[in-house]
Amino acid sequence: MNVTNDISRVRALRWENPHLTWGFVPTMGYLHEGHLSLVRRAREENERVAVSIFVNPTQFGPNEDLSKYPRALERDLNMLRAAHTDLVFTPNDADMYPPGFQTYVSVGDVAKTLEGASRPSHFQGVATVVTKLFNIVQPTRAYFGQKDAQQVAVLRQMVADLNFNLEFIVCPTVREPDGLAMSSRNKYLSPEERQAATVLYRALTAAESAWRAGEKRGESLRAIMTATVAHEKLARLDYASVADPMTMIELEHISAQALFSLAVFVGKTRLIDNFLVDS
Repeated sequence: MNVTNDISRVRALRWENPHLTWGFVPTMGYLHEGHLSLVRRAREENERVAVSIFVNPTQFGPNEDLSKYPRALERDLNMLRAAHTDLVFTPNDADMYPPGFQTYVSVGDVAKTLEGASRPSHFQGVATVVTKLFNIVQPTRAYFGQKDAQQVAVLRQMVADLNFNLEFIVCPTVREPDGLAMSSRNKYLSPEERQAATVLYRALTAAESAWRAGEKRGESLRAIMTATVAHEKLARLDYASVADPMTMIELEHISAQALFSLAVFVGKTRLIDNFLVDS
């Protein structure tokens, strides 16, 4: 397994044999089973696999958790070695944003609601760093998790608009046995908060059950999620949404696909989750 923070080295390894297919998994590290499921999928579908580990400062707001975001590079490298990864790109801030850097990628309306409203600079940072990583690695296929559903919508739009020559692949959310979506930020939770965090899954399950029983009104389904979160004393709702999964526009009535999503503070930790339903 090659490990490097050198962009030229990444490109040399990538194009050493131009006939090979490459799968790419961008991460911020502190890997868990969700990340590894993406790596395994990439391993199955490509002849080579590259992973990036970079805690991207431009996608964090001024009062967010950049400084305390969990980092464990050697642990991550051991996990990636066991998953038969070929290349790990581990740049630092100066590699990605050298002095004089001033070009950013901004995606339009799909990035403005929900996460974009709560974290106004977030998706510009995501789109910029992923654009740079795509240009550095130039993968055949790139793999992302459905857990970050709006990120998926934003990046899918970006890939189409900017004509990236790659296949954009979305993989299912990986969950703990009690339904909590796997996330690096779960590390922040105390034992009591960890138990309370299942409220996200419970709220989504309640809305999905109502939808399966015939409830198609977006307002009613949002109210079900909101009420479920309100009953958990350690949880505070940021948003509950029933939206078009491609545009992130809120739906009044579900007639086809819909994305049920929510963001919830459990203690001081902000968690997100979603279900994708299809009539």
